[in-house]
Amino acid sequence: MSSTQEFTETLQAWSEVFMQQSMQGFIHFAKEQKLSMSQLGALFHLSRKGHCGVSGIGEDLGVSSAAASQMLDRLVQAGFITRVEDPADRRARRLQLTESGRVLVQATTEARQRWFSELAKQLDKSEISAATETLRLLTLKTRTLEKETPCCD
Repeated sequence: MSSTQEFTETLQAWSEVFMQQSMQGFIHFAKEQKLSMSQLGALFHLSRKGHCGVSGIGEDLGVSSAAASQMLDRLVQAGFITRVEDPADRRARRLQLTESGRVLVQATTEARQRWFSELAKQLDKSEISAATETLRLLTLKTRTLEKETPCCD
């Protein structure tokens, strides 16, 4: 087996463990909060973008504007998002996170990443150092690939 193939297989194995562990915390938190994955997706979309319209959320989640609107109504009622007048078009409404919504997004991220601390406790100093350097390198190379790969928003 070539070193590239071994690296690829090892990285794939890590990705599977990473996704399973991080999503386990994410899903558990969502259930505790009584939120659907679509609702959390909408909150994260607004967290990234700052604000947008119903159609932007619908496109991001792959649902119709009507379905997005119903789901977003529940988030407005829960106090996680608010509808405000769009300064560029007074007929349109923008959605944005409330402070409660921002706190919820942060708590969701923390729940998803809590297992990192548990993993770190399993490593000694030299393992932590080696893993940190490797992850820094992979992050740098991945960001280089992002710049080279055309993307649309």
